[in-house]
Amino acid sequence: MSPTVLAVEASGLTKRYGTTVALDGVDLAVPRGTVHGLLGPNGAGKTTTVRILTTLTRLDEGQASVAGHDVRTDPRLVRRAIGLTGQQTAVDDLLTARQNLTMFGRLFRLDKTSAQRRADELLEQFSLTDAADRAPKKFSGGMRRRLDLAASMILAPQVLFLDEPTTGLDPAGRREVWHAIRQLAAQGTTVLLTTHYLDEADQLCDRISVVDHGRNLVEDTPAGLKRRIGDERLELTVADPADLDQAADLVRRVTDLAPDTDEGGTTLSVPVPDGVRALTEVASEIRAAGLTLADIALRRPTLDEAFLQLTGDQAVLAAPTEETR
Repeated sequence: MSPTVLAVEASGLTKRYGTTVALDGVDLAVPRGTVHGLLGPNGAGKTTTVRILTTLTRLDEGQASVAGHDVRTDPRLVRRAIGLTGQQTAVDDLLTARQNLTMFGRLFRLDKTSAQRRADELLEQFSLTDAADRAPKKFSGGMRRRLDLAASMILAPQVLFLDEPTTGLDPAGRREVWHAIRQLAAQGTTVLLTTHYLDEADQLCDRISVVDHGRNLVEDTPAGLKRRIGDERLELTVADPADLDQAADLVRRVTDLAPDTDEGGTTLSVPVPDGVRALTEVASEIRAAGLTLADIALRRPTLDEAFLQLTGDQAVLAAPTEETR
């Protein structure tokens, strides 16, 4: 088996601002061609990590390389190999989409013909060809963000850094951006993203690093993080509260566990290692007893629950804000 090639590798990243320790030994390993999430509460060190890896901030201690280039000794080579999309879109509202991309191409020192050709390629890649001659001020939020992503791909970077890529977008806009990110990863671009939206990380990321107070807490797949919470839970809601005790006896008989009851006195919940089997058997027992259910389902742990268990932080569930250093 060939060894894993890392697009981003960091060890012991440390950064201080006066007496404030923003990073306290963060490690990171991102295989080439994957989407890697960096999660944490506000002030956890996510943005500082991205700024160091993109050469915008100098690290105090530790080592980091991006696309095989050391961020401390080869910052120019790092910048040639990366793209960066910040929380705020960088496109000009007075120029058309095509003019924006051509302008960015010229800023990256492409000649006029090459810049125009690359603009047309990116407009097609991000499904913006029909809007090529319209100004971004007339775009939806998702279209503006896709144009911003296209601008960061002018030189086809090996590694793309996305800082809160869907902040402020409606559900349709978020899904547009998700589709664009998936396409980039499928084409071989390595993506490292920070996000406060845990469903976004669950949808997009191959692996996730959770950081807090400038330190690594854990790195795992989204499924692995959720498994840390425990097993699936079988939940059932009786149509008639008078049937609750009988339903609880049936659930106990199948699972050998006493189910929890909600405050409303109509819903039972119990952990089940073999969820499908338990669901099938309980449903059969309920039917045989002649009880009527309002609902029955398997409930899997969520990434939100895993995050809160790891960090104990409720802020991630609120609307995201500009992160402190």
